[in-house]
Amino acid sequence: MMLKITYTAVLRTVLFSSMATLLFSCAEKDKKAYSNTSEIPAIQEMTAELTSPPYVPTPVGKRKAKKLIVDMEILEQEGEITNGVRYIYWTFGGTVPGSFIRTRVGDEVEFRLKNHPDNKLPHNIDLHAVTGPGGGAESSFVAPGREKVFSFKTLNPGLYVYHCATAPVGMHIANGMYGLILVEPEGGLPKVDKEYYIMQGDFYTKGANGQRGLQPFDMQKAVDEHADYVVFNGSVGALTGDKAITANVGETVRLFVGNGGPNLVSSFHVIGEIFDKVYVEGGDLINKNIQTTLIPAGGAAIVEFKVDVPGTLILVDHSIFRAFNKGALGMLKVEGEENKKIYSGEIREGIYLPEGPGIQTMPSTTEVAESEIPAKSMAEKMEFGKATYMQTCFACHLGEGQGIAEAFPPLANSDYLNDDVDRAIDIVLYGLTGEITVNGKNYNSVMTAQTLSDEEVANVLTYVYNSWGNSKKEVTPAMVKSRRNESIK
Repeated sequence: MMLKITYTAVLRTVLFSSMATLLFSCAEKDKKAYSNTSEIPAIQEMTAELTSPPYVPTPVGKRKAKKLIVDMEILEQEGEITNGVRYIYWTFGGTVPGSFIRTRVGDEVEFRLKNHPDNKLPHNIDLHAVTGPGGGAESSFVAPGREKVFSFKTLNPGLYVYHCATAPVGMHIANGMYGLILVEPEGGLPKVDKEYYIMQGDFYTKGANGQRGLQPFDMQKAVDEHADYVVFNGSVGALTGDKAITANVGETVRLFVGNGGPNLVSSFHVIGEIFDKVYVEGGDLINKNIQTTLIPAGGAAIVEFKVDVPGTLILVDHSIFRAFNKGALGMLKVEGEENKKIYSGEIREGIYLPEGPGIQTMPSTTEVAESEIPAKSMAEKMEFGKATYMQTCFACHLGEGQGIAEAFPPLANSDYLNDDVDRAIDIVLYGLTGEITVNGKNYNSVMTAQTLSDEEVANVLTYVYNSWGNSKKEVTPAMVKSRRNESIK
């Protein structure tokens, strides 16, 4: 009996070992069979989830490769680059950047590209994730009111740009026709708490930065690479204020960052954070502990970092005048408990805001061209005046005109301001240096001269005088012009 039991046990061991060897051999065979990603079978069919920036679709996770249907519409539509500045954007999916596409290695993507019948121009799409002529551009040229369908296999994991490649190619890209397509590796990317979609672009308008009205595209400026606006997600302020992205203390944030160009390289940086990981150029190479990462035009990067303290982190192109004067600035608002061991300083939310097109100098006289579109009503003066204030004055005098103690005097309920409107105009025009007394307190600093038009000066002062308990004076462009003429005498 003992001998029988021993024999049976040995037989079971041999059978189990043989079966394990067979299974392992099959697994190795399968693994070798799919070492070429073009051979990964795409089983079943599913419709791709497309999202508008700054949001991204659900992670791929461990799903099998599928036939993925991407249904995208091209729309030419009017939007706003910044306050009062309108522009006709050309878009994939109605947004700049276009809809985020999320795939995995081995997917067979069936791309259905529609050109809305109200559009004026033909378009196509070049996806940098495509291995094939023109990245799909040759197969996707589509006239208004028509649809083109083509397919491709996702062979290489990474984060890739897509854009229109219809001639003139630069013009189509410059008008907003770009986006990102993510090809995740088998098994997906590591899990994080928050993911967001950010894409930089440079825009070229006939009017100067901040000049109101419907602005056409300026081809010569684009050829010369003289951008009027450099922005995240299509417009100034697209990621600030109520539109800021958010996270909680202790969470890991992943940003999918692209650069549509068409011309300028991005020096992407988050003020107040260090990137724990950077997937360099959106590929397999991972760099660690990075302050600023270069993203070429037509390129991308994935950055990850854990947020340890609350406050507002500022996203910028660290070619810094682009951030504060041309619009490449966003916000990540972090909520949660403070950690004094990591950071114990005072936090002023919103101190970083775009400063706009105003060219500031030390006190001097400067002539400025008038706006072509004057404010007509008091409501318009307040609206345009507030826009100028937020771009030009906010950093020093803050959102409610309260100023900064021992540095910049308050504008709210200010006896100094309300006492003499001509003096207020002169200070905006020519700056001020030296000691003054405001509401009983002494201030000794420098107010820089603002290179603003007569109308802009009138609007911003009207806004200030009609806010925060001030005297409700209305300043006119004629009053500003009079002060300019007086200084010439």
